[in-house]
Amino acid sequence: MNIISRVICFFLSAVIAAVLSGCVSQSQIEISSDDEFQRMRTSMPLSNNLTDRAYVRCVALSIIEQLDEPYASYDWEIELFDSQDVNAFAMAGGKIGVFSGLLNVATNQDQLAAVLGHEVAHVTEDHTLERANRDAVTRNVAIFGSEVLDASTGLETTDLMVFGAQVGLMLPYQRSAESEADTVGLIYMAAAGFDPLASITLWTNMAKVSGGAGPPPWLSTHPSGDARIAELAGEMIDILPIYNKALEEGRRPNCRH
Repeated sequence: MNIISRVICFFLSAVIAAVLSGCVSQSQIEISSDDEFQRMRTSMPLSNNLTDRAYVRCVALSIIEQLDEPYASYDWEIELFDSQDVNAFAMAGGKIGVFSGLLNVATNQDQLAAVLGHEVAHVTEDHTLERANRDAVTRNVAIFGSEVLDASTGLETTDLMVFGAQVGLMLPYQRSAESEADTVGLIYMAAAGFDPLASITLWTNMAKVSGGAGPPPWLSTHPSGDARIAELAGEMIDILPIYNKALEEGRRPNCRH
């Protein structure tokens, strides 16, 4: 290999290395999360049901009390959005959002705690940062590869490559993150004194609402309902002692709804 070829190879290696690095920092994630959370607060209707707002806050704070540092000391912001969507989320930096439609499916404090414990676990386990960097890598690889192919073939390939990259790289990681968040979330809710068995009835409720419809498990960012229920049931041998200890120590939230 002559010197020019070596220089070209070195240059291409450096370019590829730069493309492959996500390089998204925790501080960037927290800034973006705060911006998005405040945007949602100003652009989406907020629930004016004071009882529901106090109820959601009570469950969320009970979960937060079980967190390790630095998460326990975050200035957590908790919001209830007036939307019939059955959903909730937690963001880096200490943001929790609940859509009021979730309260029709998570019908008691234990079921709501199962959802919020899971969402908070995504934050404490750094899934947001990991996913952001994975997204950056996927997007950069897709753009880089598509530009190379476009130049040689004249075809628009970005959308196809992005989809392929998501299926090949993103979904397996996201499924494992969901399972990890389920496990860690169970620990949080049980330690707070919420009945972890409610996580199973929650997903039974979810299945009824969806009518069993949904994407196949291999092409979903969440395990299927049946698979999730089986996994949650398998965790109970380790989680129930945590719950029993919480009860013995007098931890049993009374979040009225």
